[in-house]
Amino acid sequence: MLNPKIRRFLNPTTLLLAALLSGSALALAAPPQPGQPLPELALKDQHDQPWTVSGDTKLVLFAAGRKASNLMQTVLTGQPAGFLASRQAVYLADMSSMPGFVTRTFALPALREMPFVVGVVLDEALLADWPRPDGAVALITLQNGRVNTVSHASTEASLRAALGLVP
Repeated sequence: MLNPKIRRFLNPTTLLLAALLSGSALALAAPPQPGQPLPELALKDQHDQPWTVSGDTKLVLFAAGRKASNLMQTVLTGQPAGFLASRQAVYLADMSSMPGFVTRTFALPALREMPFVVGVVLDEALLADWPRPDGAVALITLQNGRVNTVSHASTEASLRAALGLVP
């Protein structure tokens, strides 16, 4: 049994206040808004290496959910190493809704086989306000680090077009 003085300190209000003061609750990335700088993202890739969006990036492909991820995989499968970099594009995958066992056992090993780097989001709160079109990939175009447009691709053809792939 905890000492009553310690138990009083560990109440939810005190813990929330401590989290806010420590800055951990402020680590959430604001949604991308046209005209605003892309929120800074300091994540890991599928190889557990640091991943960020570089200043010369022109397109962020954000896949949240199974359908969007499958669409990305379909379009990117067979593309050569360096394909995304040659288009100044990055792929960001939100895997936070996936059970941890599935992520570690199947999803991440599959991504490690791909010839491109994928930024991986495992904390559901981190990008909770980012666009998540149902079954589609969010396309965030950038110009000099600022968000230019936010749209989506829900078909193979529209994603190929966004990546400059001709049929």
